[in-house]
Amino acid sequence: MKTSKQISLVLGSLIMFFSAQTVLSQKYNVNKNASSMKIEGTSNIHDWEMVAEDFKGNLNVEVNDGQLVAITALDFTVVAESLKSGKGGMDKNTYKALKTDNNKNIIYQLNKVKEIDCTSKTRCIVSTSGYLTIAGTKKPVDIVFNAYINGGTITLSGNQDISMTSFNVEPPSAMFGTITTGEDLNIRFQITFSK
Repeated sequence: MKTSKQISLVLGSLIMFFSAQTVLSQKYNVNKNASSMKIEGTSNIHDWEMVAEDFKGNLNVEVNDGQLVAITALDFTVVAESLKSGKGGMDKNTYKALKTDNNKNIIYQLNKVKEIDCTSKTRCIVSTSGYLTIAGTKKPVDIVFNAYINGGTITLSGNQDISMTSFNVEPPSAMFGTITTGEDLNIRFQITFSK
């Protein structure tokens, strides 16, 4: 009798232990109203930036006791012609360089997470490798970003340098070539995903 009580107690303790350690898999979608992305570049006259106005994405994560432990999927798509500079001529030249007639979207797909370093329960630094497709050219890219967990949302923020020519994009020019843009860009993002 005593032995069966001890067994029940041990089994109950194990169940409680594993319940406390349960890793929850959760899916999130981009919240456009709480997100922003812009592309910064240079020219022989002045610096410039374009803001992405139309994008979507999905994020699948595993969470243990409210803390991020794994990212199992991350996909993000920007409609190329939703990039706006506030200057129609520059936008038109950018779309031509991005070959938007045949390549409507700029796409990022996560390949794997190299490391998740959580400095607190709500903030982690995530090192990843994935694939970025611009103007129909797909290239591997390593991105490090911050992940902030706040209740039902996860926000990914950071920035990434890329070279247009590595994606076979000829830097746009204007005014018969008298205004030329540099080939290096910086993509700044703060993307919030909600359940």
